[in-house]
Amino acid sequence: MGTEIERKFLLKTGAAWRPVLQTPGTLIRQGYLSLAKERTVRVRVSGEESACLTIKGLTIGATRSEFEYDIPHEDALAMLAMCEGSLIEKTRYHIVHDGLTFEIDEFHGDNEGLLVAEVELESEGQTFAVPEWLGSEVTNDPRYFNANLVRHPFREW
Repeated sequence: MGTEIERKFLLKTGAAWRPVLQTPGTLIRQGYLSLAKERTVRVRVSGEESACLTIKGLTIGATRSEFEYDIPHEDALAMLAMCEGSLIEKTRYHIVHDGLTFEIDEFHGDNEGLLVAEVELESEGQTFAVPEWLGSEVTNDPRYFNANLVRHPFREW
């Protein structure tokens, strides 16, 4: 069984994170086929060719079960049309800091203006050097879950 241990942070105002980017951004479009609290089923298209289907279980603390499978790009595009709520559109960037990879999501569309950093850890108690561009932690704030952003977009807050 796959397990995801992830912490989520807002970014401090300003663009202090942009100069340390190691990769160009990748445009991501994703939607949810199921938004049940106990499980979400997400379809994601990354860039022009990559696509996957992800099932995530109930989040407890910063941990949840996660299963992810590559699927044909054309199938993913068809599934996006079947999704609940609006689609999440964002550009994802990667920054390696002190041996950990931080994923920076710059949201577009209904969530324009939202900047979130996520880092996957080996355990919930794992400590790490906090980059100076990280702001407040929002790991346990459900407003920032992507599955909730499709129902209650950032622009409506």
